[in-house]
Amino acid sequence: MSILLKEFERKESAPAAVPDGVAKPGWLKVRLPAHPHFFQLRDLLQDYKLNTICQSARCPNMADCWSARTATFLLLGKTCTRRCAFCAVAKGKPEPPSPDEPQRVADAVAALDLDYAVLTSVTRDDLADGGAGHFAATVRAIKARSPGIKVEVLIPDLRGNKKALRTVIESGPDVLNHNLETTESCYPLINRPVEHYRRSLDLLTEASLMGSTTKSGLMVGLGEDEAQLLRTMEDLVKAGCRLLTIGQYLRPSKNHVPVRKYYHPDEFDRFSKIGMELGFRLVEAGPLVRSSYRAARMYDTLARDQAEQDAVSGLR
Repeated sequence: MSILLKEFERKESAPAAVPDGVAKPGWLKVRLPAHPHFFQLRDLLQDYKLNTICQSARCPNMADCWSARTATFLLLGKTCTRRCAFCAVAKGKPEPPSPDEPQRVADAVAALDLDYAVLTSVTRDDLADGGAGHFAATVRAIKARSPGIKVEVLIPDLRGNKKALRTVIESGPDVLNHNLETTESCYPLINRPVEHYRRSLDLLTEASLMGSTTKSGLMVGLGEDEAQLLRTMEDLVKAGCRLLTIGQYLRPSKNHVPVRKYYHPDEFDRFSKIGMELGFRLVEAGPLVRSSYRAARMYDTLARDQAEQDAVSGLR
């Protein structure tokens, strides 16, 4: 156990849920869309008949991101085969994948003139490969349509299928993201089997061993204590994960798991510093941070730092 983890190790019960009707802290306020780019992007997505996780998951950053003409494309429909208790995405029986979706996404990315594209999907346990082939086809279509573009994929756990993971990686994404979501102790709270925690870590380990730049995301406020959070961060570092996002869990509705704590921005700053000390190359942490928040900036910073390190190594 690290010194950092020992510093925060303590036994305590999960805090009570934040009472219904209690106002969110001021730092969680988001602005309404007003920039013309927001509405242009909305119309473009409608024209290409595409989905985004921004809409399906009710992301609080949608106004900011869309105003900057960035969005995270949601592949394989809008219906998820799992029933995670924190997520606003629709659950149920999904429709078959749309064979022309990869090209439609590639055309939309070109129309937006993006330098960096982020792809994610609902979880599709009904598909033999979990949707890996569809991810791969979309990455290839984007890179063929827009040479030089960088692509990040935020994938589900693919039920631990290494062959499916390799299919995604061989298509050439520049970052492979898979969210661990929360601490191992909180998995039952979000309606996930505890063993899925290790399955996700194994997926990130395998992706790292296959040469991918790996990234993951955590949400806080579900009832974890700091010792559990730091242990989770250590698990991710051991799995080869080098990029991390940490954000505040926000309850989509009364039918979802309640918030147990609103973390102050200063606490997120501290988590970011601790993450860097633990071994992450970059940590983006804040109340409204989400998995793909400022993804391009994280990648550019990582690439610049790596180039500087390579230059220094070349002078030795």
